[in-house]
Amino acid sequence: MTAKSSHSRGRGALSWVAAAVAAVLVPLSATGAPPAAAEPVVVTFEDDFDGPAGGPVDGSKWRFETGDNVNNHERQWYTDGTDNAALDGNGNLVITAKKENPGGYRCWYGPCEYTSARLSTARTHTQTYGRFEARIKMSHGQGMWPAFWMLGADIDQVGWPVSGEIDVVENVGFEPATVHGTIHGPGYSGADGIGAGYDIDGRFADDFHTFAVDWAPERVQWSVDGVVYSTKTPADVGGDRWVFDHDFYMILNLAVGGHWPGDPDGSTRFPNTLVVDYVRVTV
Repeated sequence: MTAKSSHSRGRGALSWVAAAVAAVLVPLSATGAPPAAAEPVVVTFEDDFDGPAGGPVDGSKWRFETGDNVNNHERQWYTDGTDNAALDGNGNLVITAKKENPGGYRCWYGPCEYTSARLSTARTHTQTYGRFEARIKMSHGQGMWPAFWMLGADIDQVGWPVSGEIDVVENVGFEPATVHGTIHGPGYSGADGIGAGYDIDGRFADDFHTFAVDWAPERVQWSVDGVVYSTKTPADVGGDRWVFDHDFYMILNLAVGGHWPGDPDGSTRFPNTLVVDYVRVTV
């Protein structure tokens, strides 16, 4: 900044001297000892989705999960190519849901009507506790169901919901101004799980927002754009088992239809996109 007058320059000089003196005087705690240094933040996983337009995701970080999903009654077939998940050349991952069936895929209800993508870190990165954060522009329209979420890495051994599920953020098309953060476990595995919603003015599809979970022993805390809106602990699961004390992996997907969002209708536009600026995990 440029000083506007000698008076303002004088105030700046005094402020500089005060800052220099303060830097020399080490504050003491009530015990007379210097305060403990803050624990350094360590990045354990990061993807900024840099690369050429149309390029694939980094296979060392993400793997595709393909097929349909009868459990949720989703209507899409998840593919494993750049037609449904690709970089845009501007530092974003774009997951695209399309009304098509070029591969002749068969879903639980017959010939599939849509394609999309679901990516996971099940074989590339799992972690217990930390901050899991993504900056995302949501999809929009009736029947759309975008999500950034986590599953217990032991799901193949113990099954769901004993493995546990942490939904960092979900949105359903009929609630364009609301996102949800939820946990699911044994005894609280229903559609609603245990969680809360967060509302804004306008649509989450109109701009990027930062969604995060801060996960610690016996605590899961959700935030949107730095605003904490929900915290869950073992006291919230009604005496059922708390299953959030082991490794989890991350999932990014854009579902079409399902029990919760309902099916698309004539107002739903395709292609429909979920745009992810970055995913970052720290401890």
